[in-house]
Amino acid sequence: MNMTDSVVDILLVEDNPNDAELALRALKKHNLANRVIWVKDGEAALDYLFHRGQYAGPNGLPRVVLLDLRLPKVDGIEVLTQIRANAQTHDLPVVVLTSSKEERDLVSTYKLGVNSFVAKPVAFDEFARVVADLGMYWVLINRVPPDIRSPS
Repeated sequence: MNMTDSVVDILLVEDNPNDAELALRALKKHNLANRVIWVKDGEAALDYLFHRGQYAGPNGLPRVVLLDLRLPKVDGIEVLTQIRANAQTHDLPVVVLTSSKEERDLVSTYKLGVNSFVAKPVAFDEFARVVADLGMYWVLINRVPPDIRSPS
């Protein structure tokens, strides 16, 4: 596998298999699913981003992290905290995609430097549209400096 094959555009951090499947389907419909990695908890997200455990080895960073807040092992707030505390991932775009309607979550994630906070819509079609729109924006429209995605 060459470096371009291993480039991941989206890291989806979601413990709910139904939400993850819906997100993956929406991204696939817009030809983004072949460049998505889905992890089910915050610990796996950090392992992926910091090249530990099963994700050890040289690889670049995703273009964007879609991060749920309510996660097993390590919650989304702690994942965001560690992303922002590390020089190699500090500028990585992170979008919180959560069912939380708590204002404290909104405020705390923005204080930690989240790029966007999106409440998951309840309706199936609306959720699929929101995920597709997020994927299209962060992968195809948004520009980031090339050093953000370089191998560590």
